[in-house]
Amino acid sequence: MISDRVGGGAPAPIIVSALFGRSDQAEFDALRRAHFPPERNVLSAHLTLFHHLPPSALDELKHRLNGATRGVRAPVARAAGLMSLGRGVAVRIESPALTAIRRDLCEAFAGLLTPQDAGGWRPHVTIQNKVQPSIAKLLLSALSKEFQPREVEIAGLATWYYRGGPWEAISRHMFA
Repeated sequence: MISDRVGGGAPAPIIVSALFGRSDQAEFDALRRAHFPPERNVLSAHLTLFHHLPPSALDELKHRLNGATRGVRAPVARAAGLMSLGRGVAVRIESPALTAIRRDLCEAFAGLLTPQDAGGWRPHVTIQNKVQPSIAKLLLSALSKEFQPREVEIAGLATWYYRGGPWEAISRHMFA
């Protein structure tokens, strides 16, 4: 059984992410492996919708994610460009339908959101982070020469416990 506690102590916060289709996930993972500092790369590439929801919201969250995905066609999404994170580089994701799902969840959980989650959302997949700004700038320049915007598959939504290291899967909610 999955526990909602961090090391048996405080409840672990919940993360919500979008799940990519296999080929898109493989491509983002390859970029991350190539450019993310290896000692810090403990996660697969991901698109985070929420960074920190309280465990007390889990049942309602699962209910709402089921409603957003069950029998619903996957949202159209595209890797629209690259973006600087200052100390890293990310692929910017555009998806009005995914943005609408997140907006509905924001309204449902408004009183529970951290400032980070309540603020503006910039959907992206981080492929490099926590490097010197000059190194990030070089990667952004190099990748920009070859980057082509393209559609990406959003296969579903997932919830995870955050315990300080790799995320622990809780649930997956797949689009039709």
